[in-house]
Amino acid sequence: MKPLTAIAVSGGIDSLMSAYFLKEKGHNVIGVHFVTGYEAPFSDNNHSAHLLEANKIFLIGKQLGIDIKILDCTTEFKKNVVDYFIRTYQAGQTPNPCMVCNPLIKFGTVFNFVHKLGASILATGHYARIKKDSNGKFHLYKGVDPKKDQSYFLASLTQQQLSNAHFPLGDMTKSKVIQLADIKGFKPVKTSESQDVCFIKDKNYGNFLTRHGKFKPKPGLIKDVRGNIIGEHKGLHLFTIGQRRGINCPASEPYYVVHMDTQQNVLTVGFKKHLYVSQCRVENINWIQEEPGRPIHVHTRVRYRHTAAASRLIPVNGKTAMVHFDKPQEAITPGQCAVFYEGDEVLGGGWISAHP
Repeated sequence: MKPLTAIAVSGGIDSLMSAYFLKEKGHNVIGVHFVTGYEAPFSDNNHSAHLLEANKIFLIGKQLGIDIKILDCTTEFKKNVVDYFIRTYQAGQTPNPCMVCNPLIKFGTVFNFVHKLGASILATGHYARIKKDSNGKFHLYKGVDPKKDQSYFLASLTQQQLSNAHFPLGDMTKSKVIQLADIKGFKPVKTSESQDVCFIKDKNYGNFLTRHGKFKPKPGLIKDVRGNIIGEHKGLHLFTIGQRRGINCPASEPYYVVHMDTQQNVLTVGFKKHLYVSQCRVENINWIQEEPGRPIHVHTRVRYRHTAAASRLIPVNGKTAMVHFDKPQEAITPGQCAVFYEGDEVLGGGWISAHP
């Protein structure tokens, strides 16, 4: 019998079809669905509701003819992802929870669980590719579907984690996956697309932070880029760099958030042109390939929906670098991740610092 391959099953079409493709290629497949404790909306303390939601996953197993295990990750998820999310907002930055969840939960807690079951590989429905070179080193590449490429979110994985990972959809387009699922008659139990912050169902970050982070509304001043007081805000945790809504200050053109000072509790706003900057500092970099010992030319993505921009990366030390963009980029946000590409390959990624 072939070695056991585990597939992280969310209930959506991507993981469902990933499991199908693995079986088609002769893999001995087992599914695992991890419960975060935030699945059922508006029932944050109702553990049974979350488990009931997870039980729908067994319908996926019946369609595919595979066994699916349920893993309770509520403690680990809160500690490693939700608490990090809250801390980052408290620091006046904008968190990127997927960048934390992938290495610590999916390829950390979940992989450790399936490894104990005998699996050496954990597959997921990510649209990305892994290749192993002749020296035994693993390389991470963009998925072939430019609209669905998720390599950005995997830049925090280590060589060891990449060696245990498999992405069956990396060479496919989303439209082809949907078409094949329809032909085969497969039905996902979750029809909504996965979102960046999966644990906030209503997308109201302010309400979530007030409930879970114990944020107390702390009104403060709104200033323009010249330092003029032009209004008041209801709390910095309600804003992020580049945000337009919620400022409510009349002007000749729309205002955008350009800076947040947590010490003074001041929100600084400016016009669209004030969002553009030519450089940023990136810290705690995870290098998938060898860290550069000299300045190199790369393409840098500063958030998931950002088109990687031509830039010059100048190492400060092994974990820190300055990135100078050929053309100024919009809304570079402290707390988000900068991911470095050479062609389609991910070289590494780190956290955008609040201090250039």
